[in-house]
Amino acid sequence: MQRPATEEATVDVKFTDLPNALIACKVPEDLFKEDTLKGSFEALFRSFEPEVQFQYFKSFRRVRISFSDALAAAEARLRLHKTDFKGKEMRLYFAQSVHIGSPRLEPPKPDKQFLISPPASPPVGWEQSKDAMPVVNYDLLCAISKLGPGEKYELHTATPTTPSVVIHVCDDERGDSSAPDDSDQDDKPRPLRPKIIQTRRPDFTPGVEQ
Repeated sequence: MQRPATEEATVDVKFTDLPNALIACKVPEDLFKEDTLKGSFEALFRSFEPEVQFQYFKSFRRVRISFSDALAAAEARLRLHKTDFKGKEMRLYFAQSVHIGSPRLEPPKPDKQFLISPPASPPVGWEQSKDAMPVVNYDLLCAISKLGPGEKYELHTATPTTPSVVIHVCDDERGDSSAPDDSDQDDKPRPLRPKIIQTRRPDFTPGVEQ
């Protein structure tokens, strides 16, 4: 029984996805001033591709070298990385290509659009909660209705750890009392309410014009 021959795996490499530009760092400062030094610097990379383009960034002390072929950029980086140039060790790095996709700023996906106030529409599966039935203590209402002015009703008896809760019915201070009063209280004059005196605003004195 013969074993089948092992098939070699073939990988399709697309060189268009590779970066075709290099960033040169740690270059001499005189490179940005002297044209003769620029000529010798550019000659190093033109040996790999004659149509290479250069962009000088003096503030960052970096040079961008753009190739039309990614293989030429890779070969230049392999041969010139960490080489000596005018007493400086030149370092080359591949420029990172940023793919934006669309030249316009697209709106975000409406995944959480219901968080916007007011929401455009409720989220899927959302249901409004039903209000609970109000709890009415009719015994308490009945006991309070039987109270007269000055009487009290104890709702909660005091314990060693909690205080008592007592409702006091206020006296009717109006002149025409609708609540049933005793005959003794009708003969007594009602105390007058203290009048609240408002604070007088201070007088305005205009400033002296110069």
